[in-house]
Amino acid sequence: MHTYPIATSDLPRAHASIYVQIQFQQTNRAITFCLAVPMAKVAVLDEQLAGETPAAKEILLLLLPLLLLLVLLRCRGRGQGRKKLPPSPPALPLIGHVHLVGALPHVSLRHLAEQYGGEDGFMMLRLGVVPTLVASSAHAAQAVLRTHDQSFASRPRSVCGDVLSYGPSDIGLAPYGERWRLAKKLATTQLLSSKKVNSYRAAREEEVALVIKKISGAAETRTVVDMSELLSNFTRDMVSRAVTGRSFRVEGKDRVFKELIDEGMALLAGFNMENFYPGLATAAGGMLVRPVQRKAERVRDRWDRILDKLIDEHTSEKATAPVHFEDEDGERDFIHVLLSVEEEYRLTREGIKGILINMFSAGTDTAYLVLEFAMAELMLHQEAMAKLQHEVWSSIPEDQNTVNEDNLIGMTYLKAVIKETLRLHPPSPLLLPHFSLEGCDVESFEFHAGTTVLVNVWAIGRDPKVWDAAEEFMPERFIENGEIKGADFRGKDFQLLPFGSGRRMCPGMNFAVASIEIMLANIVYHFDWKLPKGVDKIDMTEVPGLTVSRKEKLLLVPVMRHCPPTKG
Repeated sequence: MHTYPIATSDLPRAHASIYVQIQFQQTNRAITFCLAVPMAKVAVLDEQLAGETPAAKEILLLLLPLLLLLVLLRCRGRGQGRKKLPPSPPALPLIGHVHLVGALPHVSLRHLAEQYGGEDGFMMLRLGVVPTLVASSAHAAQAVLRTHDQSFASRPRSVCGDVLSYGPSDIGLAPYGERWRLAKKLATTQLLSSKKVNSYRAAREEEVALVIKKISGAAETRTVVDMSELLSNFTRDMVSRAVTGRSFRVEGKDRVFKELIDEGMALLAGFNMENFYPGLATAAGGMLVRPVQRKAERVRDRWDRILDKLIDEHTSEKATAPVHFEDEDGERDFIHVLLSVEEEYRLTREGIKGILINMFSAGTDTAYLVLEFAMAELMLHQEAMAKLQHEVWSSIPEDQNTVNEDNLIGMTYLKAVIKETLRLHPPSPLLLPHFSLEGCDVESFEFHAGTTVLVNVWAIGRDPKVWDAAEEFMPERFIENGEIKGADFRGKDFQLLPFGSGRRMCPGMNFAVASIEIMLANIVYHFDWKLPKGVDKIDMTEVPGLTVSRKEKLLLVPVMRHCPPTKG
């Protein structure tokens, strides 16, 4: 007889316990397991089962506790040997440390590392049956991302990730190997090189001008502007132009792109049992992962309809105008580039689509979130806003009525504001998980193959051992004698890693920074900003995901500026 009621317990608030009782009739003895699961994760699991028939739900719930026990026994049967591992918090049977990871994992992991981790910044967790190394210091990050970069250069696989990235055939989720190396080379040399990013300068300035025009209309009537939506639309339109050669705002497809990106991110970041018990992917014919797999397939099918049409259009153009298509000096979009090198890089159509989805998802969120957090921090720190506005106004010639990219070169405070925003609010606070394909020794510790690694760049950016007034927004920390100083965010200084480091560093960093700089400079150049009537403070509460955003929309009132502050 098996019973598995869900009930509250004396666990930490916002948790539920799933009691799994297995009774042996011949001996009249019973073994009871208690699975402590955060309520938010229970809700997600329930949502994933929402599309299943009642009979399927009953089967899934019946099999779940038995399969969890089998997976655990299998993992223990294999045994990892007596390895010397980093310190770890007390664990529970079956679930390990899952119950200790809160709604904002980067925050709860920082607290756990402070309480249980070593002085070197290493902490070991067991999430379900998955051994997970957490790096919470610059020292630990350097050991993982530089010293032992190759050992931890892969990604953990999942059914959901494989479906959404076509195999995976993308750059972000693909395991380390020859196919990934080709895709990464393609991105860094053909799609996102400095030369390629510079070729989109005119597109960036055009998109910025459209945003300024929209804000100007609101400024005339002192209307509240939803900056979250405006900045998100800007980055999505910019990515669309780079990827496909045009913006889709008129056709309305930009909102479809947003839906697909959001749905895909939510599936990847959701509470998927397979992430904690990898054996469930094949157990019972994959029945337990089928609900989330079906959702991922529906999202991918919608991407297919859009991307296949775009690729077909570009393929026709290549056949009818090959000379123009191969013109490397022109503003060729990503699809042009991918089709022109598909033989050299052995690209399949699925591989092209995987890379395109990667560009849409990563390219949109990164720039938008940094812009929104930067504006929020500037509104909370009016002295910093005044300094930035003064610098921007002072850098623009009198006969010029907007900021162009040539003007950005000498804007030291602008670059400091962006660096400080990236320190406090890295778009992906835990980076994407790394994964070891082979056993390795890291300093005095020994790790088996199959270890997942989480690098908490959010905690590293707020480490009081490294940063003075670590929780304060102080762009001045990056300026000395009028020049940018201190840690750089390009992967060489491990106390500041918003884009990661090493082999799996984000290849789109230059693309994102270029959009962030030109937009931020223009919106503080053209406008003063005020809070809406009745609002006296901006709420900086975060919501979790692969990327972390603010919970509340950033609503501001623009006021047109007619002269620089020094002449006002």
